[in-house]
Amino acid sequence: MNEAQELADRYTAVWNETDPDRRRAAIAELWAPDGRHYVNAREARGYDALEKRIIGSHEKNVRDGGYRFRAVGNARMLRDAVTFNWEMIPAGGDEVAAVGLEFLMVDAERRILVDYQFIVQ
Repeated sequence: MNEAQELADRYTAVWNETDPDRRRAAIAELWAPDGRHYVNAREARGYDALEKRIIGSHEKNVRDGGYRFRAVGNARMLRDAVTFNWEMIPAGGDEVAAVGLEFLMVDAERRILVDYQFIVQ
């Protein structure tokens, strides 16, 4: 598996994570301490804000909505930029309910500095 796809898979896994301690650890492994996430008009900066954003999405979509997220196998990396698509699907099926595009800027350790999330569908 290539480095970009491995990052994409770990990224989508954190949005599905049910255990708070594992989720918090995964956030710290994925993002730099002052990492930023943007979606629509919302911004999350730093671990606490990122955790709050991910918990909100998890509660709405995974816990209450019965969905899960998965990375599409199209992740690419060019220097310090990574792009990939993700899909939101029912926990027990494969029918795509939503699609997104991530554009990430990463540091030398491949931790996310800036995360731009575009909801495509």
